[in-house]
Amino acid sequence: MKAETWVFISLTVFVAAITPVYWLMSNDPTGTAALILTFFLLLMIALYLGLLARRIDPRPEDKKSGEIAEGAGELGFFPPQSKWPLFVGLTFTLFILGPVFGWWLMILGVAFGTVTLTGLIFEYYRGDHAH
Repeated sequence: MKAETWVFISLTVFVAAITPVYWLMSNDPTGTAALILTFFLLLMIALYLGLLARRIDPRPEDKKSGEIAEGAGELGFFPPQSKWPLFVGLTFTLFILGPVFGWWLMILGVAFGTVTLTGLIFEYYRGDHAH
């Protein structure tokens, strides 16, 4: 986590240095406000990662003498394949096109969305990949 913390600290310093330069060169209040909010967002993430790095045990990549073999082992569960993300995306497209072409299409998108999200969430509770 220390490497990620330093990445976000350096981005925070960069945005802090660029914001006054941007304000002086453009006098654009909208862009300056966006850069100020970006600064605070990056600062918040850097502080969170820094505090998290103190609480957890150092990972192999955080140690100077860390070996590649120390990071071996199971990394997590990765699904083999799924048809549900495609249907969720198509349903979201239907939902977004609702205000453009008619509210009835949005209502249809909500109905299909209930089915597709249920299928996506409960995919590993039934069928071939049941746990």
